[in-house]
Amino acid sequence: MNTLGISLLFKSCVCMRESVEISGTKYIILERIAVGGFSNIDLIQNSNTHRKYALKRITNHSKEDERSALEEIEIIKKLSPHPNITKIIDFSLEGIADDLTNQTSQINIVLPYYKNGSLDSYLSRKAKNNDYIAERQILAMFLGICEGVKAIHEIGYSHRDLKTGNVCFSDTMEPVLLDFGSAAHARVEINGQLDAMKLQDLAEEKCSLCYRAPELFRVDSIAIIDERTDIWSLGCILYALCFFQSPYDEIYLKGDSVPLAVLSAKIPFPESSPYSEDMKELILFQLKTNPMERPFIYGVIEKTQDLITKLENFV
Repeated sequence: MNTLGISLLFKSCVCMRESVEISGTKYIILERIAVGGFSNIDLIQNSNTHRKYALKRITNHSKEDERSALEEIEIIKKLSPHPNITKIIDFSLEGIADDLTNQTSQINIVLPYYKNGSLDSYLSRKAKNNDYIAERQILAMFLGICEGVKAIHEIGYSHRDLKTGNVCFSDTMEPVLLDFGSAAHARVEINGQLDAMKLQDLAEEKCSLCYRAPELFRVDSIAIIDERTDIWSLGCILYALCFFQSPYDEIYLKGDSVPLAVLSAKIPFPESSPYSEDMKELILFQLKTNPMERPFIYGVIEKTQDLITKLENFV
């Protein structure tokens, strides 16, 4: 086939693909790259510039769903620009959500496409050959994640679903936090069993099992839940950076109870480890079952920076 024929065939294929228009810009949908409980993510391409982006499509079945999705956009906007937080390129709202008449609306959010993939896929590749990451490299990556979390906490929110799958790498391999669909006001006052059950059900729906803080598995009827739910999740991420998976992934895969394992206050470290005792202490510093014993993000950053300095001085 000649060059003209190939060109016409390519144009024909592109024209046949589904497209979406947002704020007057046409995007061609290339492929589905992720499916979630509340949204789907597609790889898209600007039809004029040919730049690739990610399109998050959220279907809303009620006004409450719609409000929550719009709040996700507002949170990300408040955090922009930040090198460790994703950004909103554009968005649109289609239709009117009404649970009484069974009508739905859809919010389309155009986000950056991170061609270097997620931390989860990076760790999966490393795990295949037991290719442990150097301690200094782990701490540098972890510090970037912590800086993103600090920005979230400083505007009064918690991410509530921090995990390796919600961390991607920028073009310069900086860790970037994404998926703010579970984000909520950091401090929640629980007054009674009804409040407790409501938050517990919400956590079960929106917070990933193997990274969920203990206080969200069994919410006390009188309590204050704060941003230190994220600190627990950060401890699980740091553990995964060392050992390729969270402390509770193996328990989940065996079919055993993750909530019981989390609430038992036992952290299962491998018998052999290439990492220092300081690294283990940094993990345990965050994985305190009692949230009141957990540090705030500033304490985690300070301890991480101290360990980096110690390693540099040792070298």
